[in-house]
Amino acid sequence: MGIQVGPVTLDDPVILAPMSGVTDLPFRRLVKRFGAGLVVSEMIASEAMIRENRRSLQMAATDSEEQPMAVQLAGCEPAVMAEAAKLNADRGAVLIDINMGCPVKKVVNGYAGSALMREIDKARRIIQATVKAVSLPVTLKMRTGWDDNSRNAPELARIAEQEGVKLITVHGRTRCQLYNGSADWAFIRRVKEAVRIPVVANGDVTSLDDVRACLAQSGADGVMIGRGSYGRPWFLRQVAAFLRTGRIPPEPSLVEQRALLLEHYDAILSHYGTDVGLKIARKHIAWYSKGLPGSAEFRAAINAAATPNDVRALVDSFYLPQLDRHAA
Repeated sequence: MGIQVGPVTLDDPVILAPMSGVTDLPFRRLVKRFGAGLVVSEMIASEAMIRENRRSLQMAATDSEEQPMAVQLAGCEPAVMAEAAKLNADRGAVLIDINMGCPVKKVVNGYAGSALMREIDKARRIIQATVKAVSLPVTLKMRTGWDDNSRNAPELARIAEQEGVKLITVHGRTRCQLYNGSADWAFIRRVKEAVRIPVVANGDVTSLDDVRACLAQSGADGVMIGRGSYGRPWFLRQVAAFLRTGRIPPEPSLVEQRALLLEHYDAILSHYGTDVGLKIARKHIAWYSKGLPGSAEFRAAINAAATPNDVRALVDSFYLPQLDRHAA
């Protein structure tokens, strides 16, 4: 049921995707507590990491509650990627993930992320250097290719396996699709058939029906979930339980959701400090409240709140009447 990644065992084949501005330590810790097999850091630029840029060190921060966790690195220079991998191995990462899938223009213009799918020789050198630099398992995340005319993920997957990569994740879109259209889960099967190491499918997995269809079409060994976890740190637990037993754990009650929101909020403020934490927390609070009556007005009020206590008061004034209605 789990996935073996070199010497590391993932008890459940359900992985939290690396997402910039989302998968920081407070969020990863919460998702891991609910039972994700693996959590992955935000993408970290390897050059910023070796300069020990303050923001990069914060993004790479880890603790025992979220293990096993992977640090995802992006870069275009093999030696720099190798050095960044060593630094993160020393700082507590259990796996190192290489990003060859990010479609963002700033990353691609720096010849990193999914741009490396057009530079297969350079991609090989980066993989070689990173694998050689650390004793930890190295994994790779990619897209299906640069565009519809060059969907070369199976080729890159074979190269990665030859160079010692222990697991591959494929987002079922090309770089040129960005996040438009639909993920092509069926194409991921070609990657699965090209290698012997585990393959994980990613893209558009936001419900249990998606999980079922994605695994059936891709033949993958597991799923990586990104946007489906927004405001639902418990969703990966539901997926893991469904894959284990066929049964679906219930959603947390509104009482539990409010408690989780406030716990997450306090962890964000502790991690970032009040000024930055207030700004970062806004999107998470919006995601938690999505779909509840009056959520649009609540989000607007949260965005205007100036102090931590203002936010807590707004959370109470939004959730407590709804709890009373549910109790009635």
